Amino acid sequence: MSLQGLSLLCCRFSFPGRDYGEKEEEESLELRTKDDSACNGRGPPEVAVSQPVSTVNGLISRVEVPEERRGLISLKKSDQTEKNRVGLEPDADFPLKGWLYRDVQESWIRQRRQWFVLTQDSLDCYNGQEKSSRRLGSLVLTSLCSVIWPDKQTYKETGYWSITVYGRKHCYRLFTKHFNEALQWACAIQKVIDSKAPVETPTQLLIRDIEKSKSNQEAVEQIYQKNPILRYTQSPLYAPLLPFPYGSFDHTYHSGKGYGSLRDEAVKLFNSLQQLEVALDPVPLMQGVLQTCQDLRPLRDEVYCQLVKQTSGVPTPDALTYLRYWQMLTCMSCTFLPGTPVLSYLRFHLHRVLRDHPNTEVDSYASFILEALAKTRCRENVPSCEEIQVLVRRQELQCTVHHPGPGSCQTPISSHTTADELVKKLVKQLGLQESRNTFALFERSGQRERVIGGSTIIADVLTGLSRKSDADAQKWLYFKLYCYIDTENILPDSLEYTLLFEQCHEMVVRGQLPAPEEDLQTLAALRLQSLFGDFSTHSPCPPLDELFPGHVVEARVLVTLKAAHPHPDTTATSQAPPPGRPQRFRGGFLAGALWSHASSSAHKQKAEQDLRLRGRLKEEGAAVMGAILEHWKGLVGYSQVDSMAAYLSIARRWPGFGCTLYDIDFYISSTGSFCQKLWLGVGATSLSLYRQGEAEAMESLPFSQICSYGASDSSTFRVTAGDRDLLFETSKPTEIMQLMNAYLNITHQQQGQEVITGSDEVFHHTPAVLELPSHLV
Repeated sequence: MSLQGLSLLCCRFSFPGRDYGEKEEEESLELRTKDDSACNGRGPPEVAVSQPVSTVNGLISRVEVPEERRGLISLKKSDQTEKNRVGLEPDADFPLKGWLYRDVQESWIRQRRQWFVLTQDSLDCYNGQEKSSRRLGSLVLTSLCSVIWPDKQTYKETGYWSITVYGRKHCYRLFTKHFNEALQWACAIQKVIDSKAPVETPTQLLIRDIEKSKSNQEAVEQIYQKNPILRYTQSPLYAPLLPFPYGSFDHTYHSGKGYGSLRDEAVKLFNSLQQLEVALDPVPLMQGVLQTCQDLRPLRDEVYCQLVKQTSGVPTPDALTYLRYWQMLTCMSCTFLPGTPVLSYLRFHLHRVLRDHPNTEVDSYASFILEALAKTRCRENVPSCEEIQVLVRRQELQCTVHHPGPGSCQTPISSHTTADELVKKLVKQLGLQESRNTFALFERSGQRERVIGGSTIIADVLTGLSRKSDADAQKWLYFKLYCYIDTENILPDSLEYTLLFEQCHEMVVRGQLPAPEEDLQTLAALRLQSLFGDFSTHSPCPPLDELFPGHVVEARVLVTLKAAHPHPDTTATSQAPPPGRPQRFRGGFLAGALWSHASSSAHKQKAEQDLRLRGRLKEEGAAVMGAILEHWKGLVGYSQVDSMAAYLSIARRWPGFGCTLYDIDFYISSTGSFCQKLWLGVGATSLSLYRQGEAEAMESLPFSQICSYGASDSSTFRVTAGDRDLLFETSKPTEIMQLMNAYLNITHQQQGQEVITGSDEVFHHTPAVLELPSHLV
């Protein structure tokens, strides 16, 4: 199409510069008239600015356009008309009218009683209800207006029911003493707003025109040339590029962070983007923009449009000042996906840059962003400062993953790498491809451990760990065995054997391997032999709590203390006077002094008991460590592999070896039985219920007998087996369900059945399984 032909199809339309960040004479938009659209076969909706007219004594006259209507473009179904104060007729069909109190900020009288008339286009207020009354104001109603409904808190504070109507430039805060009246006004105003055609901004219309003309390069370039709103600017932005509701929504969007309305935040974000050009360290500024987009989801498309604008028509694209916008766009593309129209516009912009700037720095950024958009899913956390520093260089992040024992490994990840993908990479890197068992990643912080879902983005986990409030706890990613399918046929000299040994020792130290105390001392000695070899007086010795379960020592101390002091409270109770005996002294200073003395005596007695308890714990710990060292001396000649094999041989004596134990606070069955403080063991083929510390299972349920299972709520796990319902109170119902899902999925694979993928059900039957947190090897 020639330029002359294009000019016949297009007409220039100017918009107020103060609304869109450009000078008024430069602000233009390519719009097609209705007749021209019919000629070329294109039929975009008619676009016009409201030009209200009024009828006075039968004559048509043009009235002044309210300021709120200037700069608005709306899809017009019919011409809008505004009622002038002299045009009010007693029989006019107005939705609602009546007396209300209005909050007047500029007056010394804060509330004034005024006559309000709701029309199909506006909310007008007058100084009276007579025909000749003077109009005091008008709030034009569009689809972007909003209504805050009456709330009880305002009524408690003021004695009035309040409704607030937000317009483009004005806000009406109205009051009435009657709740039904306030509700009637709010409903009527909202109905008028809902009836309005959607408002579109110039940027939206231009995006649509570019989408329709993208096959015609000449037409697209003409649109960019004639419309500065699409190109880079150093001027501030006074209104967002996309439409947002008027008014303040602090109470809706993260009020704790002090955000304003979406329109205000959009303008602030553009100002922050412009500051990137001169910032010495842009990373905190970038993270702030990302955090705002994370908190205020509707602003994501707006920031994408702002970044496309600031990377179009740049004087020197490869200058560092302007590359900051590309770096910000890179971070956005790895964190959020825009809506479909903006995504299409963004991809067109990137392909246009690739075409116009080959073999340049912006060409590299555009290619990187296009690849990222194909992989990105919305993140739970915004990138950390470390990740942003990597992204601006278009590099991968080095991730350190620990595994049982002192070992760890590093592997590169991207902002899109999931836990499943990282597990596959680690399995290959550590040479575990032949294992029949499965592995998973865990998030470990101090003594707390949580399995990571297979679809979880690793970069999110790393960011979450860096934000943990416990500064003293060690926080890392942990790679370990997850499903124990075959623990007998693991080669002793393999890494998998070491992982099995280390995880078994973790269970022993946590007290989750029921065994006699003599066996536990032998296990501790074998642990020392595997670490340091034969006993020597110069060999280092780790703390007892790293070798032996602490609860066993505590139990021995409590038994000895109870035997020595069968009634520890006898002394304290003998001090209290009998209930019937009157007090010798009346209440007062002396009584207070006596009570204070008694309280301090009780506190001192408790401190002495605690000191005695710590002393006994120290003595018992020393005795246990002495016994462990004696066992260690008898292991001369045991190699590391021999020690590990002997350790696992003792551990396998427990029938539940290989299952994962979860603490159960309370258990109840539909048959009426209940119990407290149990273990629920999840194995390869069954669920088992143990009393804590006991080796024999109270009950075992094969998976084949379980009809359904799942988390009823955040602390309850439910199992249905036959005609029985079993409820378990636990802090990890989701993890129990995930592990059962993993075992069932492995069973289905071995039987050649369809692999179970995922489900969002909280309580489900066996065929429906949530995502697996591990990769099947």
